[in-house]
Amino acid sequence: MRPPIASLVALLLVVAALTVIGLGGVHTARIPQAVLDGEQQIAADSALSMRTAIEAEASTVRRTAKAYPATSASTPTTALKALTPDKKAVLGRALLDARTGRLLATGGRTVPLAGVDAARTAAGHGEIPPRLATSGGTRQLLYFARVTLPAQDDPDEDQTPNRTERQWLLAVSETLPALTAYGDGRAAEVLDASGAVLATAVHGTASPAAADSGLSAAASRAAHRSGGDTDASGSLLGAAAGSRRTVAGWAQVASATGSGETDDLGLVVLTSRAVPATTTAADYSGFALEAAGVLAAVALLLGLTLYFCVQRPLLRLYLSAGRLARGASGGGPAATEELYRPVPVHGFGELARIGRALESLRGQLLGESGPQEFPARRGPGCRALAVAGVLVVACWSVPMIFVLNRADTATAVPAAVLADQQARTEIATQRIRQSLDQSYTDLSAAATSLPGRSRADQTAVLRKSLADHEQYRSLYLLDRSGRITLRVGDAPLRTLVHVPGGSGITNVNTSGRIPVIAAYAQVRAVKGKAPAAGVVLFGEIDVKALNSILPRPKLGSVWVTDRHDKVLAASVGYLAFQSLPDSGLTRLARATQSAPGTAGTATSAVHHTSSGPSIDAAAPLAQKGPTAGLGWHVVTAEPAAALQIPAMQAEQRTMLAGILGLAMGAACLGWLHVVVIRPLRAVAVLVGRLAGGDRRTVLYPVNHDEIGSVTRSLELVRQALVERDRAARSGHAAGPARSPYENTFQR
Repeated sequence: MRPPIASLVALLLVVAALTVIGLGGVHTARIPQAVLDGEQQIAADSALSMRTAIEAEASTVRRTAKAYPATSASTPTTALKALTPDKKAVLGRALLDARTGRLLATGGRTVPLAGVDAARTAAGHGEIPPRLATSGGTRQLLYFARVTLPAQDDPDEDQTPNRTERQWLLAVSETLPALTAYGDGRAAEVLDASGAVLATAVHGTASPAAADSGLSAAASRAAHRSGGDTDASGSLLGAAAGSRRTVAGWAQVASATGSGETDDLGLVVLTSRAVPATTTAADYSGFALEAAGVLAAVALLLGLTLYFCVQRPLLRLYLSAGRLARGASGGGPAATEELYRPVPVHGFGELARIGRALESLRGQLLGESGPQEFPARRGPGCRALAVAGVLVVACWSVPMIFVLNRADTATAVPAAVLADQQARTEIATQRIRQSLDQSYTDLSAAATSLPGRSRADQTAVLRKSLADHEQYRSLYLLDRSGRITLRVGDAPLRTLVHVPGGSGITNVNTSGRIPVIAAYAQVRAVKGKAPAAGVVLFGEIDVKALNSILPRPKLGSVWVTDRHDKVLAASVGYLAFQSLPDSGLTRLARATQSAPGTAGTATSAVHHTSSGPSIDAAAPLAQKGPTAGLGWHVVTAEPAAALQIPAMQAEQRTMLAGILGLAMGAACLGWLHVVVIRPLRAVAVLVGRLAGGDRRTVLYPVNHDEIGSVTRSLELVRQALVERDRAARSGHAAGPARSPYENTFQR
């Protein structure tokens, strides 16, 4: 009986303490933590985009080197031209002898090879990672690849022809990948390991406060302190200018898992933006103390009520039942004296009924009265007391859950947080566009190598492309009627049979279990060469590869939708071609299209959903390139409760305190009902029958507690009454004399 009551008081006091700790720690800072976290994530997303671009370029250089059809007659000059097609980002290129390091051929600007040991670089195992180099005061990226040529005669060694295999080292110097700043007034920088600025980008007009020169050094120091955490990121506070203050985020351009291409570059992306500081402060410690004080008072009130109305009366009932059992089963004056002491009636409900029935049984044992019927109608009992206790706790919990500290959706989310969600959605859009554009570029390269080859060679080319590019699940050629003439990989999932003109990205089904996005390119006939097996090369992109690049920390759910707002890919579970889960998201996606035929612009809004406010944003997938004409969108939704916004935190923790209080109160009072009140009600029924003359029903103690002891005592009383009645029928005097069952009871 004591544990449920003690637990009720203790747990409610714990909930009160947690309320003080949880709500007392919510304060409105001048710059909310959600704004700092958002800037940190923007820097991390920008660093990821840069890392992806560097790794893609390094992979392209190596893949081109491996695919070069070298012959024993290949010269360094012709090989260099074939290995490095003219691109705007390429500054210079060089071909070196991998064994001696001798420069064989160059092109474009001078490649900064100072400090590069060609022999050691080429001799290592695995791929050669990019490096940073300086040329004319400008930092450049060097990409390397090994080029292996067939063996040829080398007459220079002992004047005797000797067959040796040649290996060249290709070095390409390029500018850093283009850096883009997202969000009006945001500046972005790329820093090297020493903190020097390598590239800068500004979106719109950056505030003077955003040009805080100390942020670059602070970000560089923070990156150095991160130690072995190669993908570390963080946030910084910069200078203040009037009512605005600079918020910065930094992130290392390095792999999140394992070793990556960019781990040794030491690059850091720094983003900064001036945001308005909060002028109104909110302190929830006073409310927390008041709420905790009320709950503590409720806990003490319930504890005292249960102690005086249930625990103490039941203990007295336990003592009275034991006294009757000793008087009924014992012998001698002492036992008889126990029966002459009246049974006091304490409490109410079941306790009072049991007390009155015990008093009646005492009279029957003394022969002063016979069986006595008790009214079957029952008034409020201990169960009603437990229900009232739950209601009292609910009077504190329900307002905490549904009424108090409700955040205003329109004003609770800072404008900077909403802008950050939009900026991160644009970065996610760029990442998806980069992936699709790369798929298209790779497919176009494969399409250009098909004409003039035999069917077996074309199959080999497609198989190699499929092996080199994991994003494809199937590659196939279509003829002019739309029939597949050559295929490698999995069976195509297309349901739309058409032969499109031009090249680009499209989806080749509108229903089914899996959305099928495909890149396609025309296979052009080359004069003097045999035509390819088909006129259009299709590459179906594995939607899992697209889904894998969508999730980002604190970005929420991400969806890619077509022009009809049907889901093609998502970071969460979805059904193919289903609508967006909320009509507000659909309206937001359509709002990005400012006018018919235009590319559209990103937009964001706060929507109220069934689970609370949600910070949503949408952006068109592309304004140019192979995906421009698709009309697809990227939509994101992050629950406001997941962000560290003071008003949302206060609402969340207030609700949590209310839920905990209601759960603890209901659990402990339910425990009391199971172990005390329900057995007590059963004993009240049995003792009423016994007092009414039922001598046949044996009373078995079920519980090993106070109620079980009362049941055992009643069984002794029943057996004494049975013996008394048997003695009366046989003509002997009946009374409280020693029962013949005494030894049995004592054992």
